[in-house]
Amino acid sequence: MARINLLPWREELRKERKQRFIAFWAITVLVGIGLIFIGDLYISHNISHQKSRNQYLQNEITQLNQRISEIKDLRTKKEQLLERMQVIQNLQGNRPVIVRIFDQVAHVVPEGVYFKQITLEGDRLSLVGVAESNNRISALMRNFDNSEWFAEPNLTAVRKVAANSQRWNEFDLTVKQINPTQAKGGL
Repeated sequence: MARINLLPWREELRKERKQRFIAFWAITVLVGIGLIFIGDLYISHNISHQKSRNQYLQNEITQLNQRISEIKDLRTKKEQLLERMQVIQNLQGNRPVIVRIFDQVAHVVPEGVYFKQITLEGDRLSLVGVAESNNRISALMRNFDNSEWFAEPNLTAVRKVAANSQRWNEFDLTVKQINPTQAKGGL
């Protein structure tokens, strides 16, 4: 016998529910895919924005590092210039002192004493010379000791040498150079 469904509405209701379920499922899947796509766009945008900010900061850091190195170079140049200026000022200030030292050396040298070499290193005056006798060397040391521009004469060596058929006493002498104006408090 033929099957007659007296209640076809149940079948239709099932079909309709199934179609709604599939449509709802498809919409849910589409909305999920859309949300994932939008979320991906949002995150990608934030990442690219952060990368551009990082790149900007990196560029600024590089520029600042260059400026810092320029500042360091300028500071070293400044220090070098200040040192040069200090040396020049010291030379300018010591110019009359050096002239005065050589003038005083000329005054303390007794007759019969000749210098071969004079060296001034700091406040030490080193002299290498020849004298006719030991008495002349002693007189030179006394004159240095009595001078207000020199102190602490120290005879390092005396050697006998022969030159021009004469016997000479070659000597090495060091003397401390002092500035009497500074020693007396800058009169």
